[in-house]
Amino acid sequence: MFGISALDLVVVALYIAGIVALGLWTKRSVSTSGDYFMGNRRGSKRMMIMNALGAGTHTDQAIAVAGATYNIGLAGIWYQWAYLLATPFYWLLAPIYRRVRYITIGDFFEQRYGSSLGIAYAVMGLTYFTLEIGLILKGTGTAIDAISGGRLPAEYVVIFLTLFFLAYSVLGGLVSALIVNLVQGSFIVILSFLMIPFALSAGGGFGALKAKLPEYMYTFVAPHEVTGLFIVMVLLNTLVGVVVLPHHMGVGGAGKSEINCRSGFTYGNFAKRFATLGWAYIGVFAAALYPGLGPSNREEAFGIAITNLLPHGLIGLMIAAMAAMVLAASNNYMVGGSALFTRHFYRKYIRADSSEQNELKVARLASVIVVVGGVVLALTLSSVVQGILYLWQFTAFFGIAFWMGIIWRRSNRYGVWASLATTVAVSVVTGVFLKWPFEYQVAAYLPAGIFTLIMVSRFTQPEPEEQLRRFYTLLHTPVGEEGKLKAAGVPIMLEGISTPPASASDQGLEENGHSLLLVDLLSLRSKFSFKRYRVDVVGFAKAILFVVAILAVAVLTSYAR
Repeated sequence: MFGISALDLVVVALYIAGIVALGLWTKRSVSTSGDYFMGNRRGSKRMMIMNALGAGTHTDQAIAVAGATYNIGLAGIWYQWAYLLATPFYWLLAPIYRRVRYITIGDFFEQRYGSSLGIAYAVMGLTYFTLEIGLILKGTGTAIDAISGGRLPAEYVVIFLTLFFLAYSVLGGLVSALIVNLVQGSFIVILSFLMIPFALSAGGGFGALKAKLPEYMYTFVAPHEVTGLFIVMVLLNTLVGVVVLPHHMGVGGAGKSEINCRSGFTYGNFAKRFATLGWAYIGVFAAALYPGLGPSNREEAFGIAITNLLPHGLIGLMIAAMAAMVLAASNNYMVGGSALFTRHFYRKYIRADSSEQNELKVARLASVIVVVGGVVLALTLSSVVQGILYLWQFTAFFGIAFWMGIIWRRSNRYGVWASLATTVAVSVVTGVFLKWPFEYQVAAYLPAGIFTLIMVSRFTQPEPEEQLRRFYTLLHTPVGEEGKLKAAGVPIMLEGISTPPASASDQGLEENGHSLLLVDLLSLRSKFSFKRYRVDVVGFAKAILFVVAILAVAVLTSYAR
């Protein structure tokens, strides 16, 4: 049926039934919008790791990486490894998301720069979520279309998958994500590595597969498309833009404690970086075994490999794993989008005095609207890779303002608006009119945006002092010391479940290892001591070692025979 064996269909059906039942069960834990948007900050360390892996890992990424490596070699991995060198910074960023106690990154922009920028960010965030859901659905539909030999057209797959994840995620919100992603994580790992031993067997071993392709296919810098300059500029761009990915407030800030948030955000994403290596090799091996796809249809490589390499039963497991990616990521995006709409449009312009129950209903309706937009995009997008490049650009535009808002107290709304206008204008001129490659566009708009924000902020009125006091007091108050905020008259948007660190009995957590390097960056010369920044320094150093280890594994495997 549909070009898929009965055994595979049974495997898929069992998986669908189990996940929907689990999602419906989680609905019992959702009674407020705080539950729906942030899981009431109940995430354990394990939940946060799996949620970060699930939220950041989805089928369109596997499709794009495998398609790119099929065409240009292992260098195609940088379409996802662009975030690899930025991942240690997640250890430093997670406590920022947690300490501000906000619900969305739109709240960050509103509280730091004013309501107009909160709304501007909400528009960007909703666009991001809609485009991401479209990319996820398109990528999965393309793969299953190839697996079924065209008997299940991508358009039908998109519609079915949409109904599937709406069946549980609209009801459970982030609670569903935190619980269900404990299951999803194992499926994602399976998806990443399951085909490799079958490919090695079909090709006669690693040495035989290498002999079928040009030498550059097994290097991490390509002679075209993903060049050395491309890699460097994309790394810089993603480091700037990654801080404002709109789902990161939930992924990095929904834990019970700062250490849960740090561990989940950092090591859940490291798991993804390692899994990406599996996607890259699937694409290269497919190029050796099944040549003939051109640049325009290279994204079919992943589905072709599944069909030709896996036995019945495992094909069904792979389809289930791809569905897991759709559920895990789309659930986070859908909930994040509903939070942006509810908080920054519904509350402000429709009904400011809305009850919790009514707001929860609106949030669920907004979730559906975001998904519908994603479905429309999925049915019209021509290229997954092109969609990824668009996402990198407009997140970087807002990322400049986020970084400067944390580091530099003098950064203000006038500088941000000027920076946004400058980066958009430079991007349009260099990309649309001059037709510069992506890496040259980045080299132009990033410095232009940073310079504009600094100069305009210096010569315009600063943000109100009380607004700045509330914002920076939050950043200087670790989780577990909420009493200090209440005593200072600083409102807490969503406290949730707050578990202090083991050293909470000490006087002053900031002075005993929990100060934040990024928040104090411009005053480190007078403030720095290992004792004061111990958690940041030790965790960041360990994360760098993880980057080195992953790169070492990648390089060593590429030289294997």
